[in-house]
Amino acid sequence: MAVHGTTEATAVRTPNRGLRWLRRNLVAIAGLCTLGYLILPNLVVLVFSFNKPNGRFNYQWQRFSTDAWRDPCGVADLCGSLGLSLQLALWATVGATVLGTMIAFALARYRFRARAGVNTLLFLPMAMPEVVMAASLATLFLNMGIQFGFWTILIAHIMFCLSFVVTAVKARVMSMDPRLEQAAQDLYASPLQTFLRVTLPIAAPGIAAGALLSFALSFDDFIITNFNAGSTVTFPMFVWGSAQRGTPVQINVIGTAMFLVAVVCVIVGQLAGARRKRSKRS
Repeated sequence: MAVHGTTEATAVRTPNRGLRWLRRNLVAIAGLCTLGYLILPNLVVLVFSFNKPNGRFNYQWQRFSTDAWRDPCGVADLCGSLGLSLQLALWATVGATVLGTMIAFALARYRFRARAGVNTLLFLPMAMPEVVMAASLATLFLNMGIQFGFWTILIAHIMFCLSFVVTAVKARVMSMDPRLEQAAQDLYASPLQTFLRVTLPIAAPGIAAGALLSFALSFDDFIITNFNAGSTVTFPMFVWGSAQRGTPVQINVIGTAMFLVAVVCVIVGQLAGARRKRSKRS
C-alpha cells in the first residue's frame, strides 16, 4: 500500500512539475516561435539564392549553385533599379528625418492654436490605406501638371515617412527631463550649445529610430511608388514585374544580402549599447 501511494504521488508531482516549467517559460517559448515564424521566409530566400532552376521560376529546388552570388547584376536592370531604390530611400530618410524632427520638437515643446489639428493630420498617413494616399498624390501631381518620375516618388516617400519620424522623435522628446537643459543654461551654455550637447544627444535614439524606419519603409514601398513612378522602375517594382515573367535567382541574392546587412547592424547596435552600459557601471 505504501509503495502504491508513493507511485501515485510521483505521478501527480510529475505533471505539476511540467506545468510549472511550461508556465515559467511560456513567454520565452512564444517569443522563440514568433521569431522563428518571422525568420523562416528569410531562410527560404537564403536557401533558394543558391538554387539553379531549370526554367524561369525559382520556386522549386533543383541543384546547388553559386552562379547568382558570383554575378548578382547578371539580370538586366536589376542593379539599376536597386541603386535607384537606395538613392530614393536615402534622400527620403534625410528629408523626412529633418522635417520630422523639427515638427516633433514644435509639437512637444510649444502650444499653438492648430496643434491638435496638426497631430491629427500627421496620424492620418499611418491610419489610412496606402492605396488611398497613393491615388490622392497621383491626382495632385496630375492636376499640377508635374511629370511622374524620381521627384514625384521622392515627395511621396517623404510624405508618408514623415509621420513615423514625428511619432518616434516626439515620444523621445516628451520623455526628456527639462531640468537637464535648465542646468546647462545655469552653467552659462548658449541655446545652441544646450541643444547640441544636451538636447540632441538625448533625442538621438528617437531620431535614429525614425530614420531607420523611414529608410526601410521607403525602400520597401510598392503601392505608393507604383501610382507615382511613371516609367521609373524601383527595386520592388522590378521584383513585381519579374514575378510575372520569371523570378531570377539574383533577386534572392539581393534580398539575402540586405537581410544580412540588417542583422549585422542590429548586432552591432546591441553590442555598442551593452558596452556603453558596462562603461557607465564602471
